[in-house]
Amino acid sequence: METLFAEIKDGKVLRVIVVDPKDAPDEAKGIAFCKKLLGGDWKQTYYDSSKRKHYAGIGYTFDKDKDAFISQKPYPSWGLDVDCNWKAPVEMPKGEMCTWDEDKLEWVAKLEAENVAEK
Repeated sequence: METLFAEIKDGKVLRVIVVDPKDAPDEAKGIAFCKKLLGGDWKQTYYDSSKRKHYAGIGYTFDKDKDAFISQKPYPSWGLDVDCNWKAPVEMPKGEMCTWDEDKLEWVAKLEAENVAEK
């Protein structure tokens, strides 16, 4: 199975690389391998998000206190939940296709949003 490492600078993920498991039998050895080969600071990331909440992506942040990779904030009003997922300040209506309206801080039915965009 592939072993994946994310390079982090100033809390931001710069890149994610695949390392042969023989060069990274554990996280500490993988980090040492990446530093020796490429320099920089590294953290292991996982496709299945089994650790560190999410698979690291370029532009994500790494929160040391939460030991988690966090995606870019989609809207200024949204906040993180305990699983490091961004959540709107208002729950999305169930059973409806909606888009978020940041100006109104509310969910708008997708058909309504498309009608407004056409005008």
